[in-house]
Formats: sequence, C-alpha cells, structure tokens
Amino acid sequence: MRIDEIIAGSSEPVFSFEFFPPKTAEGERNLFAALQELSKLDPAFVSVTYGAGGSTRTKTIEIVKRLRDEFGLEAMAHFTCVGATVEQLRGTLDEMRDAGIDNVLALRGDPPAGQEQWRKTEGGLEFSRELIEMLDAGYGFAIGAACFPETHLDAVDAESDLRYAKAKVGAGAGFLITQLFFDNAFYYDFVGRARAIGIEVPIIPGIMPIANFQQIKKFTSMCGASIPPALMAELEARADSPQAVSELGLSYATLQCADLLAHGAPGIHFYTLNRSPATRAILSALRLMRPWDRRRLASARTPAPPPWPAGARRPARPHVPGSRCPAPGARR
Repeated sequence: MRIDEIIAGSSEPVFSFEFFPPKTAEGERNLFAALQELSKLDPAFVSVTYGAGGSTRTKTIEIVKRLRDEFGLEAMAHFTCVGATVEQLRGTLDEMRDAGIDNVLALRGDPPAGQEQWRKTEGGLEFSRELIEMLDAGYGFAIGAACFPETHLDAVDAESDLRYAKAKVGAGAGFLITQLFFDNAFYYDFVGRARAIGIEVPIIPGIMPIANFQQIKKFTSMCGASIPPALMAELEARADSPQAVSELGLSYATLQCADLLAHGAPGIHFYTLNRSPATRAILSALRLMRPWDRRRLASARTPAPPPWPAGARRPARPHVPGSRCPAPGARR
C-alpha cells in the first residue's frame, strides 16, 4: 500500500521505523531480532536506507522484500542519485517495481567513502528533485523526500533550503520526513514557514533516541543538528555511565515525541539504528499517554488552533563547516 494513502487514511498519528542494511552476518541477525520485537508494535511503515554511494543497493531491496513478505510490514526503500548514471538509476527502479515495492524515499545521498565533497556522476543526476521527477514521470511509487528543520549544510540559507523543499514537493513528493533534531522549536518553526509558502504535504518529524553519548555527538557534528545546551549538560554529567545516558535519552525522546504529537505532528519516524529497546519503550508509552488527544480536546474548545506553540521561534544553530551527515537519517 502507498504510504501517502496510509497517512491520509489514518485517524491517528502514524509511527514508522528506519533501519539500515547490516554489513555482517551478525549484524543481520541483530537486525531481524530487533524486527521481531518492533513488528509487534504494528508500525504504519518501515524504511531501509541506501548506503553511501549506493553501496547497499541489492541489500536494500532484499531487506524491503523480506520485511513485506516475512513480517507483513509496509516497507519503503531509500534511493539516492550517488554513483550511478541515469540508465543505471532506471535499471534499479525497474528492479524495485518488479519486486512489488510501492514506496521510495528519494534522496541525493552522501558521497562514497573517501570522497569529502559531493560530485555529480557523469551521466547521472545532481539533485534529489531530479530523481523525484524521474520517479514521478515513469513509475507508480509513492514518493517521500527529506527536509531539514535546522537547514541542510549545503544550503545557502534557511529560506533557499525551504524553497528547495517546496520544489521537491512540486516534483512529486507526497510526504516529507525531517532530519533528526532535539529542539522541537526547530520543527514548529519549519512547519509554520512551510505552510506559509504553500507546502501542504505531511511533514513527519524524524527522532533519534540518544543511546550513546559519543555516537550522538558524532552524528550531530557531521550533519549540523544541534543539542540544546541543557540536554548537553545533562549528558555530559552522565558521560561515565552509558546506562544513565541511555535512560536520559529514552526519557527525553519520550517527552519530545509527546510534545510533537500534542501539537499536531502527523506521526513520528524513529531512527532505530537497528535496535529495538528504546523505540519499543517510547512508542508503548506514547500509545498509553495518547498526547494527540490533547489537541483534539483543544480543537473542540478553540477554533483552528495553530499546529505549533504560540511564540515558538527558530533558535540559532551552530555552523559546522565542511561537514556532512552519516548514513542514519542522511538526507538531501
């Protein structure tokens, strides 16, 4: 089933999980063990990333098919323009279509290992918008795209980045998934500005529960996401205790998701890093709390409330020169 139709037809927020193709047999066993647990939560859909430089093309398609056939999950394949000509891209898309895949997340992608700067492949595409146009013109996929509440590192500024998101929607993207963030004000500001310029598709926040302090510092420094100073101080105070960091990360993500859902987010896309415990705990708590019901109650009392808190404004974010985002949540 098409993900855009799943979102449109749901009367409650949609929850989804992102996984990456493992590089080892042990990693694959761990992934499918996590899937056994997470599939019990009945996600609206799951997605599988596409390695840097298209390095996991075959594996991505294989895992998407297994998720659908063995677990009964609606699965979306990530797809990038990196390291392939237009002819090669069409060949992969034909393979996806023949495999019965209905959903594709179209991304520019990261450069291959060892290549610091993005370079267009000769005979290939340069922008994800071009990939979306190709998908929309010749295939029947539901198309998702990425967006950046804290602005993509390659963007000239926030407004040009927002206009590019609108161009991707105009090219055929039916929903957007955000890069990871830890301050909800970024999301509320982005949604408000997006609606103001005519972006009407669902904008699903992407959330990564913090499980490892050094790992999350690396991810955020590479992709330009920021960690609020108060949260950073609490993480630093627990730096010598991995368990304490994980417990704080789980609690923070639960509160973050609850706030997003209470203020109208259409769902949550979890960057699981192929692990199940934190995502299971957070989603179970959210379904018990049902924070989205608060918005429904408010709607019954007050006509047309805004989809973000009053007074929310865009915080400043640190500039990270010359950096790029790693595979988990990597977007453009």
